[in-house]
Amino acid sequence: MKKTVTALADGRELIYYDSRDDTVRDAVDRRPLEPVATTSGIRHDPLLGDSVAVASHRQGRTYHPPPGECPLCPTDTAGGRHSEIPDSDYDVAVFENRFPSLAGDAGRCEVVCFTSDHDASFADLTEERAGLVLDAWTDRTAELAELPQVEQVFCFENRGPEIGVTLGHPHGQIYAYPFVTPRTERMSRSAAGHREATGRNLFDDVLARERAGGRVVLEGEHWVGFVPYAAHWPYEVHLYPLRRVPDLRGLTEAARAEFPSLYLELLRRFDRIFGEGEPPTPYIAAWHQAPFRAPGREDFALHLELFTIRRTSGKLKFLAGSESGMDVFINDVPPETAAERLREVASA
Repeated sequence: MKKTVTALADGRELIYYDSRDDTVRDAVDRRPLEPVATTSGIRHDPLLGDSVAVASHRQGRTYHPPPGECPLCPTDTAGGRHSEIPDSDYDVAVFENRFPSLAGDAGRCEVVCFTSDHDASFADLTEERAGLVLDAWTDRTAELAELPQVEQVFCFENRGPEIGVTLGHPHGQIYAYPFVTPRTERMSRSAAGHREATGRNLFDDVLARERAGGRVVLEGEHWVGFVPYAAHWPYEVHLYPLRRVPDLRGLTEAARAEFPSLYLELLRRFDRIFGEGEPPTPYIAAWHQAPFRAPGREDFALHLELFTIRRTSGKLKFLAGSESGMDVFINDVPPETAAERLREVASA
């Protein structure tokens, strides 16, 4: 992997990740951009104990641009179209979000472009390119961990307009939070309580139970993917490395090498769940990583959570009264049924 760090016209950082070591990235962003001005701030909810990012400047972010004006496509200098990527082509590119939810002392937000092909998806990537994305996620986790205001790094992808995606180009995001997220705090508390009660690691025990529970979807030498016993979403898979590590930086070379094939197969199965002729399955793919400075870090287990909000053909799972009002999920698809379906649609 070759990493090239440069800057956009307004000073935001842009990083190219290339498979070839001899790749040269010297294109210059010539857009007349003003420096980014953000209003991001973090407010604490005293009743729930969580934090809310308030970012009114995001109201002006790019929203479903017309054909030919995608800001994540490569720049076409001859055609007069300039984008966030000054070069005419790229493998993987990461840049600071121009409309960040978190900025300055309130954290940092980055955009990860998986490919220059506007009409592709992550599932269309080669194993080599998917491995390069994993390298980019890992590198950004390592660098953002060094920022004094950052407590946790979240790499994720939203796919599909049903999820709320406003740019169709295949991309994901990275949020570097200045606090530990509520979801991670809850998992960490559960792990600490389990350790105190049993002397064992909660994630290890959950993984052992799931591997024996009939809901395994796919398994390799270094990773296993399963539908969890108490899945919140109609189709939800958790992908764990078999050797527990707290974040992406801890993966072994063998685990890194195996990940692309298993993850691509999982994504392709998601696109086949509802049968031929269905539009691409909307999903969220979320990496859960340990906070950098919180107690119990070594007890946390890196894992990826992949789920769709589509519950059956043509129908979405909406978060209604119980889910949105009380945070109590009601799942229409038994996890065992979901696991069986995801095994049925395996690649031939």
